[in-house]
Amino acid sequence: MTALKLAGQAAADKQATDIVAVDVAERMGLTDAFLIASASSERQVVAVVDEVEEVLSRQLKLDVIRREGKAGGRWVLLDYGHFVVHVQHEEERVFYALDRLWKDAPLIDLGLTDGVGAGEPGSTITPDDTPRDWTPGAPGEAQAQ
Repeated sequence: MTALKLAGQAAADKQATDIVAVDVAERMGLTDAFLIASASSERQVVAVVDEVEEVLSRQLKLDVIRREGKAGGRWVLLDYGHFVVHVQHEEERVFYALDRLWKDAPLIDLGLTDGVGAGEPGSTITPDDTPRDWTPGAPGEAQAQ
């Protein structure tokens, strides 16, 4: 399982909702993908963030490069280099509308039932596309500088 999919599954395991992954590589030079997830309370935002960090560290030995917003529990950003995880309180998700901001970017199928999957309306990724390994340092991936 790739790091991005593992992060999405970790978020789902802590009852995050509206989990969506967006391929931003062509539109943004700083990272390749965003994983966006919602939580219904500040406590749940922190629980989702803790689970994502724990799972990626334990299973892939992948540590976060930068973390922002954890103290407030409203919108936490986890920067892993090749991808960035945004865990937002439901109110912030609606207000800042990252989904709308990146609506023209291709969606990435995480294989979760909660997010937009491959082949669903709004997705430009089809099940026949060769899956990309979003794990930093994976074969075929450019190394982060």
